[in-house]
Amino acid sequence: MARNIEIKARIDSVERLSGPVRALADGPPAELLQDDTFFSCTSGRLKLRVCNGEGELIAYERPDASGPRESRYAIYAAPRPEELRQVLAQTLGVRGRVVKRRLLFLRGQTRIHLDRVEGLGDFLELEVVLREGQTAQEGTAIAEDIFARLGLAPASRIAVAYRDLLEEADRDAAS
Repeated sequence: MARNIEIKARIDSVERLSGPVRALADGPPAELLQDDTFFSCTSGRLKLRVCNGEGELIAYERPDASGPRESRYAIYAAPRPEELRQVLAQTLGVRGRVVKRRLLFLRGQTRIHLDRVEGLGDFLELEVVLREGQTAQEGTAIAEDIFARLGLAPASRIAVAYRDLLEEADRDAAS
């Protein structure tokens, strides 16, 4: 499985942070509209991502932690994502759905995401894609350096996935 190191943080505004991120990035961003459907599974997480009509089935394992965390993942191109969504929903059940507008910047081996998530707000996500033989500690140092350069407070970090935050918001609204 491929590996990366991730840090996720809540931010005040995508627009406010886009200038500092642009200054660090290797080039202009790509704008992505992503619709992620999460399915029930016995271990790890499984989601179908549809982005600009293209589908990817992504299986991953990642601990919930507010600091840098290693994620192991596998991606399968899904040529007919809507049909696959129906099949997986019928067989596994849907755990949740996350819709977001993502600005994707690249800096070396790091993917810098500025996300506006429906129902949640704005976030930064750093993904340092680890190279073969590269240690998690090396990836963590890269992520921590970028996080510090952006001037973000450690308290802004979040430990869970967007889906988990949406589930929590739904529970709070129901009580």
